[in-house]
Amino acid sequence: MAKATALHPQFLVDAEGRQTGVLLSIEEYQSLLEDLDDLAALTDRRTEQTIPHEQLVKELKTDGYLPD
Repeated sequence: MAKATALHPQFLVDAEGRQTGVLLSIEEYQSLLEDLDDLAALTDRRTEQTIPHEQLVKELKTDGYLPD
């Protein structure tokens, strides 16, 4: 997740010096979009039932996603 201290924004200002926009590098912008997607997924899944780690590993092996 991007930390605010890792961002390097440049602010756009109007004739009176009020900030009206922000400029980020493509990399910083994409990182923020990925973080938003992750947070949306967490929000969507917050009420899902959890399973024990051992059960997950067993299911992944059964489905061929992990080697035996």
